[in-house]
Amino acid sequence: MGSIRTGLGAMAALAAAGLLFANVPPHEVHVLRAPMEVPKSVTATVIFGGDMMFDRTIREVSDKKGGDFLFSCIDTELQKADLVIANLEGPITAEASRSVGSHVGAPDNYVFTFPVSTASLLYAHNIRVVNLGNNHIYNFGTGGILSTIASLEGASVDYFGDPIHATVVHKNLGGIRLALINYNEFVNHGSSSTTVEQITAARTDGEIPVVYTHWGVEYATTSFSYSRELAHSFIDAGAEIVIGSHPHVVEESELYKGKYIYYSLGNFIFDQYWNEDVRTGLLLVVTFNGHGVAALREIPIHLERDRRTCPLGA
Repeated sequence: MGSIRTGLGAMAALAAAGLLFANVPPHEVHVLRAPMEVPKSVTATVIFGGDMMFDRTIREVSDKKGGDFLFSCIDTELQKADLVIANLEGPITAEASRSVGSHVGAPDNYVFTFPVSTASLLYAHNIRVVNLGNNHIYNFGTGGILSTIASLEGASVDYFGDPIHATVVHKNLGGIRLALINYNEFVNHGSSSTTVEQITAARTDGEIPVVYTHWGVEYATTSFSYSRELAHSFIDAGAEIVIGSHPHVVEESELYKGKYIYYSLGNFIFDQYWNEDVRTGLLLVVTFNGHGVAALREIPIHLERDRRTCPLGA
């Protein structure tokens, strides 16, 4: 498997989000394009997760129990996939944490830097690609972004959506070629033109474009019309699937022109516990073949107060 970087409430709410596809089995997804000749028997499984944050109390627990503890009851699921992709909600630097010990609501409580060991921790748990296009990646300036990139490259973790180069990651999973593309509402005034261009270029090159977004309103369990319009425009441009992050809660999902859109997967690794909305997230298990999405399965996850993320009900 190779990769090449280029310039780039409540439990009911979760259940409702999952039920939107209840009458649309994955095998009924309409194939609109056939970008390459790969036998249908060839498949690759990719798990998509939501927001990951390794500072504040997550860092404190990691310092005491080791970073592996955070993943200790979800790792078995992660290791089953050919690849795991999630949003890295902040930079990796050697700077001292400003958020550890800060009061909730204080400015420093929202300024993140992750330990230099974070990249190797991600790799160990099969998270081999991360999205950097988010509203916290600039928390320690351009230097923080460059430090993040260096750490990830040193641990063989790919990245896309960094705001310096608008990086796209190209993954070849046994002949199934994916282009991992970001849309970040919080840079360049939320312009979608680069994302559309990258989708079009990927289709032209015979790749399957996967769009991972950072958008929307925090803690809103339903997306807003502008996000839906953007998602539809990405599908219209050729995206195979659109997956969202940033709201910290699970939002609705839909099928548009035979293509899946998940507006927010919620939290993956985070220290938010005040209600079940923020404590409940989704992992999305997507099976690709040479034509695109062949199957899709949801794994509901739960953020435990000991800072582990576990399958819901485990």
